[in-house]
Amino acid sequence: MDAEEAAIAAHFVAARLQGRALAEFPGAIPADLVAAYRVQDHAIARWPDQVVGWKVGYIQPQRRDASGDERLLGPIFRRQVWQADGRVELPVFAGGFGAVEAEYVLRLLADAPADKSEWSAQEAEALPAALHIGIEIASSPLATINALGPCVVVSDFGNNNGLLIGSEIPEWTRLDEHGLRAETWIDGERVGSGGATILPGGLRAAYAFALARSAQRGRPLRAGDLVATGNATGIHDIAVGQTALVRFDGHGEIQGRAVAAAAVGGSG
Repeated sequence: MDAEEAAIAAHFVAARLQGRALAEFPGAIPADLVAAYRVQDHAIARWPDQVVGWKVGYIQPQRRDASGDERLLGPIFRRQVWQADGRVELPVFAGGFGAVEAEYVLRLLADAPADKSEWSAQEAEALPAALHIGIEIASSPLATINALGPCVVVSDFGNNNGLLIGSEIPEWTRLDEHGLRAETWIDGERVGSGGATILPGGLRAAYAFALARSAQRGRPLRAGDLVATGNATGIHDIAVGQTALVRFDGHGEIQGRAVAAAAVGGSG
């Protein structure tokens, strides 16, 4: 199975490097999340960049496997993190899947204990982190990635193609998460609203999952790492040429225009 998993990873990485779409999943879909994370690890090893954080995605109850995981992880790479200063570009794969997600993004201020592999929400809150507003660019060369389920999402970097980071929300642990509200607009039309509590458990549950699953994979989180905690208004399709605007009530806004993902480093 290792050779097959490595081949799947190679196909996804090649498509991403070349900025092109895939017509179908390149092989047999991994049977469970354990196998899907092996594909992801192969892909991370092939990608010419450094992991600096993780996006957290929520798994609907009917789509969970025997692991019982309520969430999943995908890597965020250094060269795909941008400061949201003014209007920015959102690279999506033409012919693939493209969406934006309003995000609350944690930036760790201390290393997580390397030997701690289980975390409660309360324990996660006690590990210092700054909270920022952000947008995840959810894009994959595979148009059907979300329809095919969590194992496919995990296999292709968690369906992540970048993260925009905006202003900090001071002293977030003292705030009522229900007061952290956001709205998303595409081409001037409001397509979603919600906030930090739209997903069960809110920010702290997502933080705890990222800490635990990363440690269990032998990748404990360290100071400076980023955690995108999950979509705060929904997953909103966006096509090349469209504009997204996310307003975080009382904490700023981020705007960007979708552009076609280009080849990386001259790959073609």
